[in-house]
Amino acid sequence: MDTSLTPQDSPATAPAAPPPAGDRRPGFGTLLAVDLWERFSFFGMAAILVLYLTASETRGGMGMAPQTATAIFAAYMSLSFMAGLPGGWLADRVLGARRAVLLGGALITCGHAVLALPVTGSLYAGLLLVVAGTGLVKPAMAAMVAGVSGDGKGRREAAFSLFYMCIQVSALVAPVVTGLLAERVAWHLGFAAAALGMTAGLIQFALGLRRYGDVGARPPHPVPRSEAATMLRRAAWVTGAVGALVVVPAACGLLPLPAVLAVLGLTTVTLPFWYLRSLRRTHARGTVHKRRLAGFTVLMAASAAFWMIFAQSGSVLSLFAERHTDRDVLGFEVPASWFQSVHPLFVLLVAPLFARLWLRAPRVDVPVKFSGALITAGVSFLVMAMAAQLAEHGPVGPQWLLLVYLLYSCGEVALAPAGLALAATVAPSGSTSRLLAVNGLFGAVGVVVGGQLFRLTTVLSPTVYFLLLGGFVLSVGTTIALATPRLRRLLALPAEPGT
Repeated sequence: MDTSLTPQDSPATAPAAPPPAGDRRPGFGTLLAVDLWERFSFFGMAAILVLYLTASETRGGMGMAPQTATAIFAAYMSLSFMAGLPGGWLADRVLGARRAVLLGGALITCGHAVLALPVTGSLYAGLLLVVAGTGLVKPAMAAMVAGVSGDGKGRREAAFSLFYMCIQVSALVAPVVTGLLAERVAWHLGFAAAALGMTAGLIQFALGLRRYGDVGARPPHPVPRSEAATMLRRAAWVTGAVGALVVVPAACGLLPLPAVLAVLGLTTVTLPFWYLRSLRRTHARGTVHKRRLAGFTVLMAASAAFWMIFAQSGSVLSLFAERHTDRDVLGFEVPASWFQSVHPLFVLLVAPLFARLWLRAPRVDVPVKFSGALITAGVSFLVMAMAAQLAEHGPVGPQWLLLVYLLYSCGEVALAPAGLALAATVAPSGSTSRLLAVNGLFGAVGVVVGGQLFRLTTVLSPTVYFLLLGGFVLSVGTTIALATPRLRRLLALPAEPGT
């Protein structure tokens, strides 16, 4: 393999045929629409799951305690992140990205359909089907976006910015639709709406198959039949062992749920580092792939600090909005939960601006974007520390939270698409979907750590809490900024003029 390739020429991400003139190849818009529908099903279900679990049985819910319902939702999210790694492997080595999207989408649809059935005992089966389908769809879909987007001059990162923007459209619309149906009509009708959304996405994807050319048609590095049989047997043994030792006892109430969540959390934190270390060991010392993977690991570990801040939105910031924010607007008290819609709205507003910026300023490369996003996120919590200090004397205006959401929305638009594009760029041949899944796993690391740090609010004042987290993330961003020249060398990125 020619180790002199630039990131844009990496064989793992090069398109199967030269792209036509323009920023993106045919099929890009169809993929955006399909992902919008897939995320509609995800956010729609996520918006009503905990509410359904905690609703009384007389209202058609499960009647669970809030702590139990929240724990189940956390387990579902952790498993969805972890499922991306085997799902990415299947897309890279067995199915190809196209078949992975079709099979995963079918599993998600079936999962939502099972949840839509008013049958006792369907909850866990439906959630597991959705988890399995999500693990197949997300890395494969991102790999196809990398394949159909053009190369060079920031096109891939601009494409991922638009791709990421579609998620925010779903984040705005899906909870309104499924929430209205679930809370005002019937809970299971909300799950049915999520199933219909995924079905619409599958139909649109199938109708647009000819527009993708050869992208995703075959696995880039197919596994030999003998090796596939061996791995299938091992997977069957592992699945059986996990089911016998964890899933069945937990479902029967024989294994405490906190213990299951602790195992899932520890696995989530260690899995991406273990996988990247094993991937680096397969390459000879000093090769371009080994160096790129080392730089990728550093940046992904730093990104976990950003997602740690991001994870506070639904907990610390929501409580601050409820208890310490003046929400009166012309005599109407704005619900605290409405502040959760501010973030996707800001992302939708700034994502097109950032997409244009990356096309016009290709020298603002990945390490710069990561450091800028981390510094912005750190500053957002320093702003929150100021707001918390003022809130000790009475409720503060909503502009504080709006500014915080704007800051880390800008950071997310800079970091998240750049992370996806970087994963697609540095992936060794035949492992693109898996590297994209690893990128998501580091997001899970930050979410898990952020959820645990939330417990500090019982012993620390809000001002001190925000100062500590904001200062830490700010220091991580500053470190990445100082290490940018070395990271560019590791990733084989061009240096800025004059450096």
